[in-house]
Amino acid sequence: MHKLKTNKTASKRVKITKNGKPIKVRAGQNHFNARESGKTRMNKRRNAGLSNDALRQVKKQLPYA
Repeated sequence: MHKLKTNKTASKRVKITKNGKPIKVRAGQNHFNARESGKTRMNKRRNAGLSNDALRQVKKQLPYA
């Protein structure tokens, strides 16, 4: 039986914590942040969890995580 392939785009966008929870970086952080309020910029620094639907997809895409 063949080995399962890891989806490389998913592996670069999602990190698995040591407890097995996937986290991702929030969207909209790359540029044009100077005009945002300080509170918004601070909130953008935090990572986000995944919904149950996205969690199911990530588990298929990262079989060895």
